[in-house]
Amino acid sequence: MSKRFVSRPARRSIQQGFTLIELMAVVAVIAVLAAIAYPSYSEHVRKSHRAAVKAEMVEYAQRAERHHTQNNSYASFTFSETSSTKINSPREGGASIWYEVSIVPTASTFTITAVPQGGQAKDSCGTLSINQAGVKTPANTSSQTCW
Repeated sequence: MSKRFVSRPARRSIQQGFTLIELMAVVAVIAVLAAIAYPSYSEHVRKSHRAAVKAEMVEYAQRAERHHTQNNSYASFTFSETSSTKINSPREGGASIWYEVSIVPTASTFTITAVPQGGQAKDSCGTLSINQAGVKTPANTSSQTCW
């Protein structure tokens, strides 16, 4: 009896994982997307912080008007115990300051000013202000979207 040898098919190595080229292509695509998306996201965040401080400034102006109605003068008006306050991030426990808001009251006028702080200083509008006549002024007067 003769033994017959049956040849087995050669084992093929099954590729598992990614090649370095494929991985680098994915990293490059992610880097390009991040380079485009991050500046846009940062500008959106600065714009939302600016909207928050504008709302606060209008509220402070209304409080000053109420104070003027009751006392016939803006001179003694303050935000609370001080003449300045900081608008910060409620989500970050107040650690990130966006704007420092201050008021300069006289007997017949006031000016509320918001100076950007930290990362918000890159905002294109810069310092914002509002006075007793309701005149809203950004530091950058060429931009129409600040107020």
